[in-house]
Amino acid sequence: MFTFQGRGKSVTCNGQTRRDFLQVGTLGALGLSLPHLFAAKAHGAVKPDHDDRSCIMIFNLGAPSQLDLWDMKPDAPAEVRGPFKPIGTTNPDLQISEILPQHAKIADKFSLVRSVHHTGAAVHDAGWQMMQTGRLFSGGVNTPHIGSVVSFERGRKTDLPAFAVLPQLMGRGGGNMPNGQAGGFLGKAHDPFALNADPSQENFKVPDLLPPIEIDSSRLERRRRIRDLVDQTVATFEASESADLLGSNFESAFRLMTSPKAREAFDLTKEPQKVRERYGMNRFGQCCLLSRRLIENGVRFVTINTFLTVFDEITWDIHGSKPFTSIEGMKNIVAPLYDQGYSALIEDLDQRGLLDSTLVCNLAEFGRTPRVNPAGGRDHWPQCFTCGFAGGGVQGGRIVGASDPIGAVPADRPVQPADVAATIFHSLGFDVHKALPGPGGRPFPIVDSGHAPIHELF
Repeated sequence: MFTFQGRGKSVTCNGQTRRDFLQVGTLGALGLSLPHLFAAKAHGAVKPDHDDRSCIMIFNLGAPSQLDLWDMKPDAPAEVRGPFKPIGTTNPDLQISEILPQHAKIADKFSLVRSVHHTGAAVHDAGWQMMQTGRLFSGGVNTPHIGSVVSFERGRKTDLPAFAVLPQLMGRGGGNMPNGQAGGFLGKAHDPFALNADPSQENFKVPDLLPPIEIDSSRLERRRRIRDLVDQTVATFEASESADLLGSNFESAFRLMTSPKAREAFDLTKEPQKVRERYGMNRFGQCCLLSRRLIENGVRFVTINTFLTVFDEITWDIHGSKPFTSIEGMKNIVAPLYDQGYSALIEDLDQRGLLDSTLVCNLAEFGRTPRVNPAGGRDHWPQCFTCGFAGGGVQGGRIVGASDPIGAVPADRPVQPADVAATIFHSLGFDVHKALPGPGGRPFPIVDSGHAPIHELF
């Protein structure tokens, strides 16, 4: 961290001047503990006719059971098929679980890929990495999140960031590995803007959006001129690449904090109460609603973490015994809030004419074991699971790939995480053969060779 001091006369107890004080990195006096996000510029890899495409990635942290939700096996033995029955949908070729009745009503608007699999370890954070970056962390190379690549290549449209995560970054996964929700080798400038708040709370505010109460507008404007102090004090530092990034981050953070449009985008009280209730007055539902507002206001990529950790929280992680979730907990708590929030988001985007330009993808780190375990739950299973896609050029009502009779392995059209990443990039108009400036300045492909978009979806 660099510390710069001006010629102010007021001195603190440790001898530092109070006026014109800036700590590069934290920017704490301005309330700019934004860890990321801003020095993004487009580099020409995006097709012009897709430049307005956006993406909402719903990451189903904990990993839903494909056999109990989207890829049911009603003719399999009881220990495979589980306790739930399939129901018909608006798509005559698709049946899904009875615990997702709202999904059934919009099944003509989303498509499922039932043959996703990966070879990573059956631990949460390994799957988080692979599904959000297309690669497993290896050799010290931390691949950026797909949204970070979008931030790097396109930059932001407005004062709002290009890439945001709601409600906050993932917590622990048990493997002590990077979770994939960062800028990786592209740098912290392309980390996501993390909301770090629960939008379902009555007193919801965005911690990083506004300056501290004690800093009035005149003081805030004066602190904006702190860059002059840096110019005067460290000319050699200012000539460096790091300082150029600092300047961009500072100006962008200031724009975000003082932008009426940014405050408006995050203000859920602007929504009619019946709209908020349609999404569900819970954290996930209100994050879905907020994601729609952010997309409307120029954010290019939003990731929604349905849950924050697999510990001490009811999630999709249905091992069946405490401290994890039971199948009953999934049925009575997790599935209803998810069913409501997701269906509301798809319907709302469609009614507002935004679905065609907004890809909504539903991902998870893996699936669940083909057989129910002795505790009545299902364990981790990366060998086969289901992901969903809607909007962004995806044709609704399609089923791509198939699993074997017990949902254990792909039986047709195997799909890997890199193929999922390629599909998202393709929807957004990227050349999937494009190379990024990787570690050491070496070209680093957006998607590894041998992988391609799931063209059957489009």
